[in-house]
Amino acid sequence: MQAPESPNSYWKPSSITIWALFLALIILIAIAFFSGYLPLQDRRHVIAAEAREEQQAIPRVETVTVARSDRKSGLTLPGNIQPIAEAPILARADGYIILRLVDIGDRVKAGQPVAEIEAPELSDQINQAKAVALQAQAGIDQAQANYQQGKTELDLAKLTADRLSSLAGKGAVSRQDNDQAQAQYQARLASVQSLDKAIAVQRANLAAAQASVARLEKMLGYQVVRAPFDGVITVRNVETGALVTTGTTLLFRIAQVNTLRTYLNVPQNFASSVREGQAALITVSNLPGRQFKGTVARTSNSLDPANRTLLVEVHLPNPGNELLPGMYAEVELSSVRADPPVIVPSEALIVRADGTQVATVRPDNTIHLQKITPGRDYGDRLEVLRGLEPGDTVIANPGDVSEGMKIDPVHGKPQGAMP
Repeated sequence: MQAPESPNSYWKPSSITIWALFLALIILIAIAFFSGYLPLQDRRHVIAAEAREEQQAIPRVETVTVARSDRKSGLTLPGNIQPIAEAPILARADGYIILRLVDIGDRVKAGQPVAEIEAPELSDQINQAKAVALQAQAGIDQAQANYQQGKTELDLAKLTADRLSSLAGKGAVSRQDNDQAQAQYQARLASVQSLDKAIAVQRANLAAAQASVARLEKMLGYQVVRAPFDGVITVRNVETGALVTTGTTLLFRIAQVNTLRTYLNVPQNFASSVREGQAALITVSNLPGRQFKGTVARTSNSLDPANRTLLVEVHLPNPGNELLPGMYAEVELSSVRADPPVIVPSEALIVRADGTQVATVRPDNTIHLQKITPGRDYGDRLEVLRGLEPGDTVIANPGDVSEGMKIDPVHGKPQGAMP
């Protein structure tokens, strides 16, 4: 019979128990691993599938239908205001300025004296020219006296020649005496004709002398310099006592400012819409909010080959003298276009190396990159001269698109006439 164990003895696990505990721990670790890892993998697969679906989904883009712009077009171009007439005032007599009557900014009337020139030698030249005229008149009187004497001698020579010719026919005188009488008559006739020519020469000399006198007397009137037309003095180039020379010394410059003009260079695209008599509105920066009405006076009727523009002259009444020559102005021309171009949003433009394009939408909702010729830019809208037709659909903001790309169009507000 076996003796019972002592109460002081301790319990020792067997190897089977140890292995059971180890296996249970491994099972717990495996359960914990699969319970966290598998859902994570499933979530990753879901995210990847959603990403693939998003990549394969058709993008939604906003599209607009284009239409023609307004037939009425306002074209604003820069211009420089100039006087309707401007001319230099030059000296017509040699001498010294003894009196200057106007200065810069003075308004003058046509014919108003602006300066006086002292030219004392003109009086001496006039007296000399008058003396030459009197001398020519005396030459005429002398030539006429010689003509009368020669005519008397011619009458006597003719009478003698006729008498001897009659006597020679009867044999009363010799043929030699008759021939001498006939020759003397012909000589007297030639002398009378010469004296008549001398009278014509003396008369021409008298006319030349009288013309010289008239010219000098007119130059004497040029000692008082007068304004050629109504206007304002813009340049003064002389002072009292200055020496002036005929035709070379600039005294003043005068400008007619009751009517002004400005020249515009109209681009070729708008040249056909500009015509004579067309209204124009002029604005200047120093008079904000003011508009001045003008009229197209004339055009060059030809384009400058250097910049393909039409030169246009606009006349502008200036009764209040509020506008000054030399001002910078903006001129707006209003016209009606027979064939206005279509208009698209500026964001629809695609500028790439192969040219300017827009993304149009085909009936099957695919993209076609259409090349265009842009026209006038309004800022938020752009005119298209070539490449689009009214009713075409374009993407409002294409971004990064490609040819043939499939889209889901969302139609926006149609693009048409400018407000």
